[in-house]
Amino acid sequence: MLPVSAEVKTSPVQKANFCSRLFVWWLNPLFKIGHKRKLEPDDMYSVLPEDCSQHLGEELQGYWDQEVKRAQKDAQEPSLVKAIIKCYWKSYLIWGMFTFLEEGTRVVQPIFLGKMISYVENYDPNDSAALHEAYGYAAALSACVLVWAVLHHLYFYHMQRVGMRLRVAVCHMIYRKALRLSSSAMGKTTTGQIVNLLSNDVSRFDQVTMFLHYLWVGPLQAIAVTVLLWMEIGISCLAGMAVLIILLLLQSCFGKLFSSLRSKTTALTDKRIRTMSEVITGIRTIKMNAWEKLFIDHITRLRSKEISKILKSSYLRGMNLASFFTVSKIMIFFTFITNELLDNLISASQVFVVVMLFEALRFSSTLYFPMAIEKVSEAIVSIQRIKNFLLLDEITQCYPLLPSDGKTIVDVQAFTASWEKASENPTLQGLSFTVRPGELLAVVGPVGAGKSSLLNALLGELPPSQGQVSVHGRIAYVSQQPWVFPGTVKSNILFGKKYKEDRYEEVIRACALEEDLQLLEEGDLTEIGERGTPLSEGQKARVSLARAVYQDADIYLLDDPLSAVDAGVSRHLFEQCVHQALKEKITILVTHQLQHLKDASQILILKDGKMVERGTYSQYLKSGVDIFSLFEKGNEQSEPSPVPGTPTVISESLVQSLQSPRPSLKGAAPEDQESENIGVTLPLEDHLEGKVGFKTYKNYFTGGAAWLVIIFLILVNIAAQVAYVLQDWWLAFWANLQSDLYSGALVKENEAVVFILNWYLGVYSGLTVSTILFGITKSLLIFYILVNSSQTLHNKMLETILRAPVLFFHRNPIGRMLNRFSKDIGHMDDLLPLIFQDFIQAFLLVIGVVGVMVAAVPWIAISVIPLGIIFFFLRRYFLETSRDVKRLECTTRSPVFSHLASSLRGLLTIRAYKAEQKFQELFDAHQDLHSEAWFLLLTTSRWLAVYLDVTCAIFITLVAFGALILAETLNLGQVGLVLSLTLTLTGMFQLCVRQSAEVENMMISVERGIEYTDLEKEAPWELEYRPPPLWPTNGRIFFSGVNFRYNSDSPLVLRNLITSIFSRQTYGIVGRTGAGKSSIIAALFRLSEAEGGISIDDILTTSIGLHDLRKKMSVALQEPVLFTGTMRENLDPFNEHTDNELWNALEEVQLKESVKSLPAKMNTELAESGLNMSVGQKQLVCLARTILRKNQILILDKATSYVDPRTDEFIQKRIHERFAQCTVLTIAHRLSNIIDCKWIMVWDSGTQKEHSQLHYLLQDRNSLFYKMVQQLGEAEAAVYTKRAKEVYFKRVTRYLSQ
Repeated sequence: MLPVSAEVKTSPVQKANFCSRLFVWWLNPLFKIGHKRKLEPDDMYSVLPEDCSQHLGEELQGYWDQEVKRAQKDAQEPSLVKAIIKCYWKSYLIWGMFTFLEEGTRVVQPIFLGKMISYVENYDPNDSAALHEAYGYAAALSACVLVWAVLHHLYFYHMQRVGMRLRVAVCHMIYRKALRLSSSAMGKTTTGQIVNLLSNDVSRFDQVTMFLHYLWVGPLQAIAVTVLLWMEIGISCLAGMAVLIILLLLQSCFGKLFSSLRSKTTALTDKRIRTMSEVITGIRTIKMNAWEKLFIDHITRLRSKEISKILKSSYLRGMNLASFFTVSKIMIFFTFITNELLDNLISASQVFVVVMLFEALRFSSTLYFPMAIEKVSEAIVSIQRIKNFLLLDEITQCYPLLPSDGKTIVDVQAFTASWEKASENPTLQGLSFTVRPGELLAVVGPVGAGKSSLLNALLGELPPSQGQVSVHGRIAYVSQQPWVFPGTVKSNILFGKKYKEDRYEEVIRACALEEDLQLLEEGDLTEIGERGTPLSEGQKARVSLARAVYQDADIYLLDDPLSAVDAGVSRHLFEQCVHQALKEKITILVTHQLQHLKDASQILILKDGKMVERGTYSQYLKSGVDIFSLFEKGNEQSEPSPVPGTPTVISESLVQSLQSPRPSLKGAAPEDQESENIGVTLPLEDHLEGKVGFKTYKNYFTGGAAWLVIIFLILVNIAAQVAYVLQDWWLAFWANLQSDLYSGALVKENEAVVFILNWYLGVYSGLTVSTILFGITKSLLIFYILVNSSQTLHNKMLETILRAPVLFFHRNPIGRMLNRFSKDIGHMDDLLPLIFQDFIQAFLLVIGVVGVMVAAVPWIAISVIPLGIIFFFLRRYFLETSRDVKRLECTTRSPVFSHLASSLRGLLTIRAYKAEQKFQELFDAHQDLHSEAWFLLLTTSRWLAVYLDVTCAIFITLVAFGALILAETLNLGQVGLVLSLTLTLTGMFQLCVRQSAEVENMMISVERGIEYTDLEKEAPWELEYRPPPLWPTNGRIFFSGVNFRYNSDSPLVLRNLITSIFSRQTYGIVGRTGAGKSSIIAALFRLSEAEGGISIDDILTTSIGLHDLRKKMSVALQEPVLFTGTMRENLDPFNEHTDNELWNALEEVQLKESVKSLPAKMNTELAESGLNMSVGQKQLVCLARTILRKNQILILDKATSYVDPRTDEFIQKRIHERFAQCTVLTIAHRLSNIIDCKWIMVWDSGTQKEHSQLHYLLQDRNSLFYKMVQQLGEAEAAVYTKRAKEVYFKRVTRYLSQ
């Protein structure tokens, strides 16, 4: 089931005729729907076949592969730019010709205008030939405007489509690459970086394609205009052009600055998004340790560094926009001043032709050309970053899947390998063994011995430096930390295999999932969230195992799947699943559960990556080797073995090569009957409806500055506009005077005339200077305000999100949150200020221009008012639909990121099962859904622009013919002014309306941000009542009638709990997986609020702030969470401990030696989420961190489940000695972990069944605990009971001796 709407609506553009395509009529039905109701994802048209993600990605990938080959041959570095050019140059060049034609029509407009003005200048009522000629010019002028309108939009539409296709193709390639990254490449990149590449870097392509052609069209047009000006007024035109040339050179320098700022900004953004993704993933640990403030400070610091760079590039952008606003005025000013100084005479028609020719340059040379420079320089930085990512090492597939003779086998000979090429101590050294079908190889060894690395080597993830590995057969793999993807439990188990009921039921039984599925409300159709909620760790491990068993592969690699479950389930899994269901397969089981070893065909003991012993259980017994003694500490772990997994938090599980279960006759694999699509469900988030409210705008602006500054901004804008418009007004007076001089009515020698001329020029100079000053001030000010408000909003979002209850993170996929923090914040930093500034400028210009026109020729109001009304209604009608399309575009983007994050976590699994292709198809489906919305966004805005410009063309026609008809009553200055302003108005009017719509669309990013600033909050971190500083002194906990559920509509996970935990005692909490053991801790830490009362040392937990409560209890969780940074920062984030204390803590958890052997010792940088350590080592680091907190209450929630038994036993002993005066709660699946505990609590489905001393429970044959011990097997149970007695008598004698 691919995430595409049920009925796929083909796009009407495919059947549309030429006119319908030209004027975008085919979109009308969609606008009708949008007018009636909120648009839903089903209303979108399916993506055009030529825009499909898969097609585009594979095409560009082909060119890139050729480029890489060519570069290798010539020993050069491959260039992504070349590949892109080869792929797209043809279509891009053809549309480039349109720009040329379009800008050509702009240049000829002023000539027709001049001819019309000269007709008025030499007006003779009796000359009908001149009148007809003038009408001809008027018609030509109108035609030019119409042609320009149509060409302009055709060009922009096709350019944006090229940009979209390029972006989609590059995204496809980035994801494809991410699925192929080798383990060494994983260390060089992070999820944050890949998310940033997919959100911010590729969006540069959308922008750069639109403006690129202006790099050559702009200068060409400038040359053409210079030639025409020379013909009109001679040499003085060069003064104006000099201004332009200086400006263009300045802007080219800006381009260099842009690219250096861009690369600095992206590095900071990567870092911020990476930290953000770690925070979201490790939120449970952060909340339980009360570290929210630390992370808020850390991310806020990163953000302010990023903002300081963004502000610099925004100021450059502001200068670019200010130049667009003022440059044509400066050019006109210099030209006329020079003309005066040279004493050249000039006619009125020439004045207006000059003005209009300079105006024609306005868009292409002073707006689009600098934009092109800026976008190209930014795109080059992005392409470089994407290229570096695409050139990272890929994994090489070393082993053939099926042998020629159909015999499956795993054979390893003298195998040596290491993760770090540079390290002297290899991770694995000289291993040799063979496993045949029907055999079970058990791999045991202490933490960091290289057990997981061995499985990685068999999967082909760890390439050999010497020796060889032959793996014949299809592999199924279960990772140590289970991986599930968003979807149903069923789709997670099927993983793309056909559903066969009896086989499925059999697998569910073998993996002990029957009971669990009955407890879930919707059984196996329960939706699993991104991190596997609502399943417990043990349930996730079994779903992961079920997935492998269902695949019916030949070779099973199981990385310690039994650690996450309790003893009873562990035994069931071993007997029913490993022993029974997989009895004919090759099975390699990494385990810490030594009781199962006697059933293994052979046992391999690893230590420090070397093989200590290999043989069968009976051989070990005969030779008298004590397996336990091989785990003794000593020189162990001289070199920690890094087990890279994936670039995110959870290491892998599987995906299956979808070939036939066995090779059939004629070698044809019935692949198609075997496999289906993997059903991943990522629900789209809800989006708001209706227009963006005034409140959103108010919050946005006031976030960046005080009201005083905002009022000042408004005044500066008005002043700039007044100065700007007065210049045009003044020019009309001056043109009348020039006309009189030209015709000889006045002579320059006259003193009065000289005085008037000087007075005109003085005022004109004053107006020009003030236009420049105000123009620059308002540009810089608005960027300053808006970039600051983007920072304010980010900080508010961050704080709110960290104050939200844990439940919020379970309900929302990580992609949805990262989308807000990467893409939406990116919009607010880059695009929104630019568009806002653009809109305000265009809006004020239109108001000013219309004002001047009406003042000069009042009858123009007759045509301007209906024009305004038409525009207003068009915009309103347009926004009803476009706003929804924009919101859909934002929501359809999240699944792309969620899918990426989820795939990166499950990378080893996806690769082990050869399911890369399926996941690539899913990614393409998510991309296509986003492209549907994006394509509508492009076409709807073109729809608006075409209708606006056509309306404008009609308006110009009316004004042009009107001016000729009323020629007698008007003077020259008025006609020139009105006609020249009408032409200015066309481009401006539609820019204004389009940008106002665009502002509203972009404000949706702000709206989505503001939405995240009022989430429901958990209880306050601190209350007025603070507990005494030394509280709790005893650590006595009392539960009275506690009912607990994770959210208001979910079932109870703890029912009517009434119990007390005595001070300074040790408690062991046991029960089946999913019995509610971890929920006690959630209730104690108030991760959700419980009904009933919980008190610690007689203070109710609800009467104090969350931080006061959580800081006073230390907890170590089953899932280890480490953050990027040094080992030291991970152990002691607040810098509260001395080095000595840190080393002692590491010694307590048996890590001192391994950390000492690292190159930088305690300052060694950990890779993202601790990838360079094994899972067991990560658990030990987290445990050390907990021990350091020295609280009266210590809670261990299966905190050593991935550690070998000997290390585990040693650590438990140390903890009980060290925390003898504290209350210690141990939740465990391994019964050996709680043998030292005085009290035992047994849990089952949310209720407490037993609560008594361990010794007594063991003597009561009816107790649940006694039965749990018996499940270990007779011999184990006897040993356990004997040890429990010893512990009990020790305790009694110690008590009596006191």
